[in-house]
Amino acid sequence: MGCTGEASETLDLIHSGGPFPYDQNGTVFQNREGILPDESSGYYHEYTVETPGSPDRGARRLIGGGATTDPAFVYYTADHYASFCVVDENA
Repeated sequence: MGCTGEASETLDLIHSGGPFPYDQNGTVFQNREGILPDESSGYYHEYTVETPGSPDRGARRLIGGGATTDPAFVYYTADHYASFCVVDENA
């Protein structure tokens, strides 16, 4: 995957359908920044990636596109949506 071990753990939770440590996990991501490809409302869902030492959810997220437990695309952000990298689950 190439991002973080915590991101791998979050991806495993996505594929298993949870349970997730934060209520916000699985909520619709609006793509307000316009960085990800344009899709219909409800296509993207966000999931918190644990940030060791952070007193809150931190800035790291996985964004899944498509089905909630088997997303067609997964994107990682370490800077709270300022930039994204595509997650290659086969790497």
